[in-house]
Amino acid sequence: MTKNGGLMFVGRENELKILNRVFSSNRQESVLIYGRRRIGKTELIKKAIEDFDGEYIYYESKQTTELSNVDSLSSLISDMLNLPRLGFQSMEEVFEFLFSYTKDKTMVFVLDEYPYLRSCMKGLDSILQTVIDKHLHTSHLKLILCGSYVDTMKSLIERENPLYGRFTRILDIKPMDYYDSSLFYPSFSNEDKVALYSVFGGIPYYNRLIDESLSVRENIIDLIASQNGLLLNEVPMYLKNEISKINNANEVFETLAAGNTKFMNILNKSHIASSPILSDVLDKWMKMGVVEKRAPINDKNNKKKAGYYICDNFTLFYYKYIYKYISQLNVMNEDAFFDRFIKDDLYKSHIPTVFEWMCQQFLIRKNKLNELEVPFFEIGKYYYDDSVNKMNGEFDVVTQDDNGYIFYECKYKNSRVTQDVVDQEIEQVKNVNMSCYKYGFFSKTGFDLTDDSNIILYTLDDLYHSFSENI
Repeated sequence: MTKNGGLMFVGRENELKILNRVFSSNRQESVLIYGRRRIGKTELIKKAIEDFDGEYIYYESKQTTELSNVDSLSSLISDMLNLPRLGFQSMEEVFEFLFSYTKDKTMVFVLDEYPYLRSCMKGLDSILQTVIDKHLHTSHLKLILCGSYVDTMKSLIERENPLYGRFTRILDIKPMDYYDSSLFYPSFSNEDKVALYSVFGGIPYYNRLIDESLSVRENIIDLIASQNGLLLNEVPMYLKNEISKINNANEVFETLAAGNTKFMNILNKSHIASSPILSDVLDKWMKMGVVEKRAPINDKNNKKKAGYYICDNFTLFYYKYIYKYISQLNVMNEDAFFDRFIKDDLYKSHIPTVFEWMCQQFLIRKNKLNELEVPFFEIGKYYYDDSVNKMNGEFDVVTQDDNGYIFYECKYKNSRVTQDVVDQEIEQVKNVNMSCYKYGFFSKTGFDLTDDSNIILYTLDDLYHSFSENI
């Protein structure tokens, strides 16, 4: 955790290592960085530049004309490099100058919000490709293209795009997991950290706004569950930027937030006109990283068993509790609104569900750090058919390794997990003939067991203290 321009910089260790290697290499580099708004792309780049001992130019493209951008860049380059006023007439001239300037020196050139520049300049990708190829073996420029329009940025690496194969590094910036998110609000209790993550998720911008002098309830009301909440219009704003047919988007999100995961159920309950339209909407969101398609790890190719889930906590919270009741929010006292429409379901249903996903993140962290006895290569849901009781269903957290499956049960309750609970869960697994060689349990409040020799046990403290030495 470090300070960055007055702000606390948290996480992103792997991304920083990659950029540091790029900046220290002895060759031309072209890096593509993309991710949704507020994800922390710019802060990541600025932090990496702090550790770079050399010249750099950071330019945020404007939604204006090519000439306006060129004029702004000309002034910036002159100022940053202590040169007389440069009179570039086109972006091609800018690129030619910078690539030539760096024949004998290393410099970082950041073009942030590249889609803005691309939209006002026809053929920009081709021009850039030509310049990159021309100076490939002579320049030491580190070119960073960054953008929030995920679809546009991903199109740059498609085979038909002129820039295909030109990027030496591609960074898809994802939301932070529960642990890195908690570093933004360290003074809260572990239970409060779970609650905050279930609402604000892993978007750094949202987490920076959390006030540690306020309670969880007060933060939720202050930021999202009030007419003047700073983040009240955040979800509609970023969705509108990416998706033009916002009415369809709202209908589908409402349906997903209500717990409908199967394609046909979503289609029927959201009143979308056709399957192709729904497919387009879902595909768009999956590219944005706000929706995931999940299939059971033991039947990954079965389309009927796959489901769609809102994987961004803030979006999920918004559609469960805010969008659905926005009319009531506009006429009610904010505390009364919270108590009437949020409080009970938040703690009884929403947080325990998010906790299951947190347990997956915890296991993935330990797996990547090689801290598990046997590393796993798959994690997710496990679909079962219970012929005895004539029912089917899913186990939410199951890992698969070279020895088989490990089943995990996640209990986010105020009561401790007893031996009877453990025995019942293990018996259920055995009844469905799951080839499980080990069992694990997560508990919010701990365990009261007589025999724990053959099971894996994790508490809430384990989730938050297992990685503290890596900060």
